[in-house]
Amino acid sequence: MAEKYFYSIGRRKTSHATVRLYEGKGENKVNDKKLYDYFVDSLTSKVFEKLFRKADLNFKDFHFTARVRGGGINSQLEAVLLGVARSIVKFDQDKKKQLKDAGYLTRDPRMVERKKTGLKKARKAEQYTKR
Repeated sequence: MAEKYFYSIGRRKTSHATVRLYEGKGENKVNDKKLYDYFVDSLTSKVFEKLFRKADLNFKDFHFTARVRGGGINSQLEAVLLGVARSIVKFDQDKKKQLKDAGYLTRDPRMVERKKTGLKKARKAEQYTKR
């Protein structure tokens, strides 16, 4: 029998993460790898523990699986974090205010500006010479 889960999507820059949050003990996985093998940085566990602490939940009472694609490691981490936060809200609607006040439910809209023709980068131009 399939476990019940809470599904949500998180995005950041060009990263898209689909997250399934399960109740109970289990292993946190991202793209079928353990969470700490995929996000090697030691701050990863602290980021997720802090999210659950803000929601007055125990990190060890839940586990999640995430599929993430696009972007770099940091934007993928933030996309998964947003997805987990949205799943927590689906799990318990009363946690929404706490997470929103802490800034976990805000999607960061900043994207890389496109390169314009005639310029070196998005805004960098050749140096102007008067003579």
